[in-house]
Amino acid sequence: MKPEDRREAIMEVLMEAGTASVEDLALRFGVSKMTVHRDLDDLEQAGLLRKVHGGASIQSSPQFESDFRYREKIAASEKRRIAEHAATLIEPGQSIIIDDSSTTGAIAAFLKDSRPLTVITNNLGVIAELSGAPGINLIALGGHYSKKFNGFFGIVTEEALRSLRADVAFLSSSAIEGAIAFHQDQEVVQTKRQMVKSASRKYLLVDHGKFGRSALHFLTGLEAFDAVLSSDGVSDQHAAVLDDTGVKLIRVSNQRISEKA
Repeated sequence: MKPEDRREAIMEVLMEAGTASVEDLALRFGVSKMTVHRDLDDLEQAGLLRKVHGGASIQSSPQFESDFRYREKIAASEKRRIAEHAATLIEPGQSIIIDDSSTTGAIAAFLKDSRPLTVITNNLGVIAELSGAPGINLIALGGHYSKKFNGFFGIVTEEALRSLRADVAFLSSSAIEGAIAFHQDQEVVQTKRQMVKSASRKYLLVDHGKFGRSALHFLTGLEAFDAVLSSDGVSDQHAAVLDDTGVKLIRVSNQRISEKA
């Protein structure tokens, strides 16, 4: 196994288990403990894990939390409920933007009742799911492919967005502190900001775990969105902050939709 393939496999193990010992990893991949240590050193340097005594952990690793494989597993049912409600905000014939996030990406499964639609996206998962789908005019945004985010970013992506106008944009963010959205990656922030500029209506979709957190880069104030969609897991304290700043919060649950403006 090539070193890069082994390191990828190590991350898969950690994604499932959270932690792993050097001894277990050496046995699993048939290599020496020294080789595993070198692999872990390289992955730690990349910010993907944290070495601990006798092994490694992905716990409390903001960089790994941004990996799309990890994001797809976190709060999956909650994200699906939020996405299902977001799809009800779409009308047939509209053009919509879907960003790279796992939350907005889940909307693709609920578009059949809204067709015909034009879908503009840099999300490779959405591109794959909607490619060839009847009633969907798919515009795939090119650019530099990011394996970590499973999407396309950079100058080419941003220039394509500048030439397009959409009826609705659905975005997400990795953190919300107060009434401000943050993200840990500068390139992703630039693309998301352009998506906001390219749409008439904008919605931010976030699971409740994103509230009360911060990240490296300022994305935008929440007043830039027509509404924030989350679950009824959002605390009253966080909801009150949005209410005080005039941000509309839509709380989605299995039983009901509750709104606070």
